[in-house]
Amino acid sequence: MTKSAAVIKGDGVGPDLVEAMLKVAGAANSNVEFITCDAGATWWEENGGNSLIPDETWDLLDSSDACYKGPTTTPGIVGAPRSVAVSIRQKYNLYANVRPIKTFPNTPRPLGDVDFVCVREGTEGLYIGEEVKLTEDVSIAIRKITRTSSAKVSKYAFEEAKRRNCDAVVAIHKSNILRRTCGLFLEEVEKAGKNYDGIEVWEYHIDNIAQQLIKNPQLFNNKVLLSTNLFMDVISEECSALVGSIGLIYSANIGDDFAMFEPAHGSAPKYAGMDKVNPVATILAGAWMLDYLGEKEESKAIFAATEKVITEGKYLTYDLGGNAKMSEMTDAIVKYVEAEMK
Repeated sequence: MTKSAAVIKGDGVGPDLVEAMLKVAGAANSNVEFITCDAGATWWEENGGNSLIPDETWDLLDSSDACYKGPTTTPGIVGAPRSVAVSIRQKYNLYANVRPIKTFPNTPRPLGDVDFVCVREGTEGLYIGEEVKLTEDVSIAIRKITRTSSAKVSKYAFEEAKRRNCDAVVAIHKSNILRRTCGLFLEEVEKAGKNYDGIEVWEYHIDNIAQQLIKNPQLFNNKVLLSTNLFMDVISEECSALVGSIGLIYSANIGDDFAMFEPAHGSAPKYAGMDKVNPVATILAGAWMLDYLGEKEESKAIFAATEKVITEGKYLTYDLGGNAKMSEMTDAIVKYVEAEMK
């Protein structure tokens, strides 16, 4: 049976990047039915309402096997709806946000080669967005941590470590200060770890690991880094810098019955329509989605073709030290995908 994917075009550079991803998927002869739809600040500014996602898009998401989300903009004003990504993660309980962090050949390596995975709890923490104004002087935010979600994401992290032959899960927390919330999270990590022989549990305070990732990032090679929502949001962004460009970082949001795939970077509206930005994260997020939907050979072909283009170095965008346009790098990847699929 043909699988279907709802494809959110997004804001800023999103629509152009999504077209690049679809072009590469087409070159791999994907049989997935891609159905494009709207969501994000551009749509909301024209239509208003209490969500950045129109009802038609929600209906499409409900009937699809997966979601692909191009970069979207979240309005930073009080009273604006929550982000597209957070809305989808919470509705479909996409509790594991996953970012592989791996240097590519022939790219900047600010602190040497790295190869590990960041796993972030995706549904709670400070990202529930519940804030209260107590007085003119005091506002507070609620950090919600549950055993249920902590257990789910911990199990996912250990399963991911098992799949990738990693030797440790690194639990990142601040339980010496946040004794109830981080303490609960850490208890669930340790409990999950007892079911996985040969995979160690390492514990790091959030401030310490932020320093260690600069001082000695290779320490975490062949590991899965795991934390709560906001902590890992920040740490995974720091990790993205280790590969030389966030334009290379692709991600997935995984639940029990649904998944959303996206590049890790933002919508970069100042570059919209300039045919300039790096398409790699967008293309590889799409390739990962094909793997999730059962098209493993097509996915492998896209990953191999993309690495070949980067290694060759002839068609690289500005952030990788080249002067190629986004479309030129995309076309080079298409060429190698077609060769891989023959």
